[in-house]
Amino acid sequence: MKLQHLTFAILCLSPVPSFAIRACISCNNEIRTGIYNSMFYPNLITMLSAFVVLAVMVLILSRASHSRHLLRQQKGHSQLSPAPLVTASMVLGIGLGGFIDGIVLHQILQWHEMLSAKIPATNYVGKSINMFWDGIFHLFCLIVVFIGIVLLWKLLFRKDIDRSGKLLVGGLLMGWALFNIVEGIIDHHLLKLHNVYEYTPNHFSVNAIFVGLSILLAGLGYAIIRNHRNSVSSQWH
Repeated sequence: MKLQHLTFAILCLSPVPSFAIRACISCNNEIRTGIYNSMFYPNLITMLSAFVVLAVMVLILSRASHSRHLLRQQKGHSQLSPAPLVTASMVLGIGLGGFIDGIVLHQILQWHEMLSAKIPATNYVGKSINMFWDGIFHLFCLIVVFIGIVLLWKLLFRKDIDRSGKLLVGGLLMGWALFNIVEGIIDHHLLKLHNVYEYTPNHFSVNAIFVGLSILLAGLGYAIIRNHRNSVSSQWH
C-alpha cells in the first residue's frame, strides 16, 4: 500500500510532458496550421456535399410521394397522406444515421476518421486534425436532426396525415440507409476522404460491403412503409 501511495505521489509531482498539453487547436500551432490552411474551405465544401445531395434526394422523394397522394385524392381516394411523416422521419434518420456512423465507427471502434485517407491519424497531430473535422461532421448531423425535429413538430398541427408508427420507423431506417449510401459513395469512392476500415489493403471490398448492407437497410425501411400503405389501402376497398 505504501508503494502505491509513493507511486501516485511521484506521478502527481512529475512534470507534464509538453506533447500532453499541446494537443489542441488553441495551443498547438502545428495542429492549427493543419486545419486552417489552403484546404480548409475545400474540405468544408466536400464534407457538405453529401448533405446537399441527401437534401435534394429527400426533396425529390417527398415531392413525388406528395404528387402521388394528390393524384389518388383526385381519383376519389380519401386516405390520409403518408408523405409528411415519411419525409420528416427520413430527415431525422439521416441526421441520426450520421451520428451512429460518427459515434460507432469514428469514436468507439476508431476504424476511420473524417479525413483519415488524406491525413493519416498516425500521430497526435493527425488525430487532432481529424478530430476537428469529425466535430464539423457531427455539427452538420446535429443541424439535420434539428430540422427533422422541427418537421415532426409541425405535423402536430395537421389533421390530414397518417401518423402510423410504421411510417416513422420505416422513414428512420430509410433515412439512415440513405445517409450511408450517399456518404459511402461520395466520401469513400468518389472523393476518397476516408475508408470504412483504414487498416486493410483491400479498401474497396469493405466500402462496397458497407454500401450493400445499407441498401438492404433501405429495403427493410421501404418494406415497412409499403406494408403499412397496402394494409391501409385494403381497408378502404
